[in-house]
Amino acid sequence: MIPDDSRFESDPDELLPGDPPLPDGWLVGTVDETVDGDVDRLVELLRGHETAGRGWAGADRDGVLVEISDLGTRTRENVVVRDTDGVIQAWGSVHDRAAGRMLYQHVVAREVDHRVAAACSRVLFAWAEAQAREVGAARGLAVQQIDTGAFTDDPRQHAWLAEAGFDRVRSWWQMSRPVTPSESGLVPDPERWEKDGVVFRAVGSADDGMPAEADLRAVHEVLEGAFTDHFNSREETFAEFVHRLRQDPGHRWDHWWLAEIVDDGPPVAAGALVATESVSEDGPSGSYVDYLGVLSNARGRGVAKGLLHTVIADAAARGGTGSGSRSTPTRRPGPTGSTRRWGGPRRT
Repeated sequence: MIPDDSRFESDPDELLPGDPPLPDGWLVGTVDETVDGDVDRLVELLRGHETAGRGWAGADRDGVLVEISDLGTRTRENVVVRDTDGVIQAWGSVHDRAAGRMLYQHVVAREVDHRVAAACSRVLFAWAEAQAREVGAARGLAVQQIDTGAFTDDPRQHAWLAEAGFDRVRSWWQMSRPVTPSESGLVPDPERWEKDGVVFRAVGSADDGMPAEADLRAVHEVLEGAFTDHFNSREETFAEFVHRLRQDPGHRWDHWWLAEIVDDGPPVAAGALVATESVSEDGPSGSYVDYLGVLSNARGRGVAKGLLHTVIADAAARGGTGSGSRSTPTRRPGPTGSTRRWGGPRRT
């Protein structure tokens, strides 16, 4: 469940040695989301990290605010390293993602001397491991896994992860395709259509305009069931699932679809697709497929293909430029203990 209060320790001084191995005058502290300079600097750091690792930047202010603002305070925590002028030169972020699984990202300014940068990285890793112990203990777990990642072409990040004891366990691909206006006809109507005993439909709305809870629960149950045997699957409660996806800056309820089998009797949910709006800086927006899952007993009936055709047709009808997808998400033991897993490098 979503806790009333964060499971993390908000004061970095409680987690780190009194004298972190940083240059004189450099300080470890927290982020102030009400200070534009802090937010802008984190955006700058993250965009620089993305550009160095994959050749282009996608981070924006809305995405950073999800990590550091009141939107995510119950499930996220952040720490920064500031130089003698008070400028943020390194940033660490942790996310209490699901029972036994904590996501971690850390970014260090590219222009910082490599020895200082490595020192910043070690401080952030120490903080993250301490946070893993905090959240694991709060959940009553003996072992808390930490997941993080790196881009393929980022040897600096790879070296830091290996030094910190993370194991490289998987590579992930990000894929995209253009959408043409003619593809709006891929399906009769993205709101609802049927083929070979399968109904594809948008998640319904309640009287107050919010999505129907029964449909949201059906999406959650399908995705939990579809990914039970998937690499690194961790059970996520319905409350955690909805809370997390609502925080996504591109979240739109009208980008959720269900596929239902209607052979005999009442419809039975068998597939689900959750997408977000992908904003383009130089043209129309697109759609981004966050999750696509089909239950094992419904595979081979064109459910996944039908859902993909639906989101593509919907993007074409909206005037979007393209659609993309990403794989579903993904360190040695210590006491609560922690397991490090390196879910990257990502390929683009």
